[in-house]
Amino acid sequence: MTRPPLSTLQSAPALGNQFLEDWLLRAWLESQLPEELLRQYHPILAELGRQSGDELYRMQQADRIHEPRLTQWDAWGKRIDHIELTAVWQHAHKLAAEQGLIATGYDTSLGEHARTLQFALAWLFIPSTDFYGCPLAMTDGAARILSDADNTALAERALPHLLSRDPQQFWTSGQWMTETVGGSDISRTETVARKDENGQWRLTGRKWFTSAATSEIALTLARPEGNPAGSRGLALFYIEPHDASGRLRNIEVLRLKDKLGTRKLPTAELWLRDAPAEPVCGLERGVAAIAPMLNLTRTWNAVTACTLMRRGLALAGDYADRRQAFGRRLIDLPLHRRTLTDLNADWAAASAAALSMVAELGRIEHAHPEADPALLRMLTPMIKLGTARDAISVLSEVLECFGGAGYVEDTGLPQLLRDAQVLSIWEGTTNVLALDLLRAIDQVGLEPWLTAQRRALDEIRDDALTQIGKHTLPVLEQITAQFELGEERTIRNARTLALNLYRTTALIALARLADRAQTRCDDSTAAKLKAAALHFATVRMRLEKIEQHIVDHALF
Repeated sequence: MTRPPLSTLQSAPALGNQFLEDWLLRAWLESQLPEELLRQYHPILAELGRQSGDELYRMQQADRIHEPRLTQWDAWGKRIDHIELTAVWQHAHKLAAEQGLIATGYDTSLGEHARTLQFALAWLFIPSTDFYGCPLAMTDGAARILSDADNTALAERALPHLLSRDPQQFWTSGQWMTETVGGSDISRTETVARKDENGQWRLTGRKWFTSAATSEIALTLARPEGNPAGSRGLALFYIEPHDASGRLRNIEVLRLKDKLGTRKLPTAELWLRDAPAEPVCGLERGVAAIAPMLNLTRTWNAVTACTLMRRGLALAGDYADRRQAFGRRLIDLPLHRRTLTDLNADWAAASAAALSMVAELGRIEHAHPEADPALLRMLTPMIKLGTARDAISVLSEVLECFGGAGYVEDTGLPQLLRDAQVLSIWEGTTNVLALDLLRAIDQVGLEPWLTAQRRALDEIRDDALTQIGKHTLPVLEQITAQFELGEERTIRNARTLALNLYRTTALIALARLADRAQTRCDDSTAAKLKAAALHFATVRMRLEKIEQHIVDHALF
């Protein structure tokens, strides 16, 4: 029997240079960096962007079915608890060190631009390395804490490794906080710290969810014996889990977690049985001591959300150029084109918000005269919350753009959505972050945020974009009024208030970036940013009477 001829096969979506094709990232760098510094880093970013869309992406796809594997016992019955990492993760460790994914953020020669360049590198690195950004986020937080903790011994011990560009010397850090009893309520931590007869602190307890379980160090919370209950009685401890031979030191890996997504990330449940540790900065107020790590990991979370959206949209855009349906390419079908335009505008607004937070972080760390720590205190939970929810929504729509192929595992596409789901859970759920934002507002008021938004609007000069400012000012007034409803109603509506603050922040950040692009970027980039800002204002924010300047091809 003759087999019928095969129909024309659909080619897979492909990625180009993920730096050169990312008009928003390039526009942001052009608006932030001195020309000389931009020229210096342009070839570095272009090369990482090439790798991200080429060999790293191909390696990621080839390694798709592999996951970390735990071997608890050797052939002769000895407990070894060895975790074997995937090929992508092993390569990512080397690449992260060589590219200075942590070191760049602490390069004092870069001044306030250190964070800008660090997160530009991370932007390109994260989506092609199977969530290796998670240990990097915690490593960044550990480096910040140890740099500021006034603990010379620990700083001299760990910082040269955490900030190393040598893969053989580079260390990553874990963050061991979550326990079964508490979850987000870490004040209920049950891990106990005791001194042994030699004066060595030792920790005993069960850590229920520890990501990047193979890291060379970890920061963890424990309650020194005799300390009071609650968060004040906790202390922050430093642990090196392995001895010089690589064996765990009084720690057992009970299991690796079977997760919905981020499956390449080795997340473990651990028993600490008198594990040796050192206090980082005193024996109380551990939650306050670890706060700088939480702020940085939330920043990495927001950037990760934006980079995953960018990856999905890059693939969907390329597929729309290739796929034929109803006698036309998908990109030529008005409804499909409108869908992609909506998604690109959402991504652009989220990205502008996240990157503005990164810039503010850099200014604060380098004592810029206009930097405001109170503003960053508000931006961090707000933007982490909003970008996480945007990523889930956008990537769900992205899978629809591929039809059935988006639901098939061997395309690699479903992993984008599964991985994105963790972003609204890790480092605080939507409700937890909304309440954290309310606490920040209770401490510093709304004025730091209002002042920053008004200043940004005042900078806009483009005629069409100034309309965004004109119609956003009443929104600012409405948001202010929402906090006068009484404490109970404010708390009940905290999620809605947080999302309103986020979307307004995102729109203003995008409009300001689009305005700066008029004089600092090429015409095509400027047109895309302007179209994205106007589209987000009219479609997502529903600001009426703003003239539409959307060009159908502007976002592609």
